[in-house]
Amino acid sequence: MELKVYNIEGKETAKKVDVSDVIASAKPNDHAIYLAVKQYLANQRQGTHKSKERSEVSGSTRKLRKQKGGGGARIGDIKSPLLVGGGRVFGPRPRDYSFKLNKKLKRLARLSALSYKLKEDGFKVVESFSMAAPKTKEMIAILKNLQLSDKKTLLVLDEPNHNIALSARNLQKVGVINIADLNTYVILNANTLLFAEGAVAKLNEIYS
Repeated sequence: MELKVYNIEGKETAKKVDVSDVIASAKPNDHAIYLAVKQYLANQRQGTHKSKERSEVSGSTRKLRKQKGGGGARIGDIKSPLLVGGGRVFGPRPRDYSFKLNKKLKRLARLSALSYKLKEDGFKVVESFSMAAPKTKEMIAILKNLQLSDKKTLLVLDEPNHNIALSARNLQKVGVINIADLNTYVILNANTLLFAEGAVAKLNEIYS
């Protein structure tokens, strides 16, 4: 599948890039996407939640009143979960939410997500560029030229570029990622994938 290449002024160049047919003609697998996104979000969880249970609350263990004859329900010490300030029953404990997925399944999920973006016209290619210094104003101008200023955009680079990453860091709707770090969640979380020309070549290598 051929795609047009734009420059940072937003003008169409004479160049075109081929996106591998493996991506363009892939049949998306929604369940693989679901599992990959679920794993990504689970791996982001710290799992440090904790509440005090009955044995951990500070307080006396003295029985508050006698078992029978008071006319009310039986009651134990002041740490009872039924009382204000008592321990919590089966409260959250620290745990690890991460889980494993097979490499082939994660690859299928990324391929499916990329295929969706191609079919939805959410895939754009720009000539590879660099910045001498971090300039947010320049990044805003580039996105405006490419008519992406009002869209959630993920800029995919063929190699890490510190100045470009810093230029986009303060922009709420813009993300910058290296092609090697591309995952299903970030692909679907963006309205448009803006690929640097060199990143498309590396993408074709991965899925050839």
